[in-house]
Amino acid sequence: MTEDSATTMRPGPIGRLRREIPTALAAGAARDPSRSASGAAWVLVAGLLFAATAVAIYATGGYHAGFEPLNRLGGVVPGPVWQWITSLGNEHVAAALSLLFARRHPRVFWTLICAALVASAYSRGLKPLIDAARPPAVLEPGSFHLIGEPHRRESFPSGHSVTAGVFFGVLVYYVRGVHWRLLLVLTALLTGFSRIAVGVHWPVDVAAGLAGGMLAVLPGVWLARRSPWGMLDPRVHLAFVAVAVIVSIGLPFDDGGYPAAAPMLDAVAAVALASAAFGYIIRPLLAMMSRRNTAQDGARAGTG
Repeated sequence: MTEDSATTMRPGPIGRLRREIPTALAAGAARDPSRSASGAAWVLVAGLLFAATAVAIYATGGYHAGFEPLNRLGGVVPGPVWQWITSLGNEHVAAALSLLFARRHPRVFWTLICAALVASAYSRGLKPLIDAARPPAVLEPGSFHLIGEPHRRESFPSGHSVTAGVFFGVLVYYVRGVHWRLLLVLTALLTGFSRIAVGVHWPVDVAAGLAGGMLAVLPGVWLARRSPWGMLDPRVHLAFVAVAVIVSIGLPFDDGGYPAAAPMLDAVAAVALASAAFGYIIRPLLAMMSRRNTAQDGARAGTG
């Protein structure tokens, strides 16, 4: 083979990127354990506590119990703050945030997808089946704090709370350190509480949503472990990354009914897209250039 033909056979930047991804995914998957006994214990206990809370609220006061004092307590905090916090439960925001660790921690990324599928069946199955009325459909206007759109139907369970339970629950499973796990559980709880503060869900909805989301993490971990192709096959991985990228691009154009959260959504989209561009394009290209320069320097030293 001539030197010219050998040169034409060398893969271009796109080809090199495609060859680099399987190695990167395998290395990334090895960073996180396939099983975490302590993480499973945290997720299980948190999920059961949220479930017990939902049962206790309903058993002691009925479906609407606890809303008025908690909603009134939420009124102490400025409305724009709650709009920011409640947006953390937006599934589009969760998808965008997943890009921050998708390449470096593909096992976590894949587990999040598997757990989200389980939680979605729970949430989207019960919402139309029960079709419970939300606070704006039950209470007199002006008798409670309402921020954003007055949603009226499909109250149980809170979808934002389910999303928060799944997203932060998966992170609880994989992170190390009691302080990090406690912070993540409290963040999920605060996101759920925001649904009461903005006036669109009852406390039972929130507790049941957090419980369902957290407990969905455990079958999600099992599914991810049984289907390693989801984290190792570049085609599958990049397909889900592409979906998250598309969702991130759309974030600035849909504030979810909370206009004060628009700056946060813009920031999340920008950071998520920058992280994806750096992780999947810029960083690998820089590494290739560095290896090529090193090889050229070695060749020059050998010929010199």
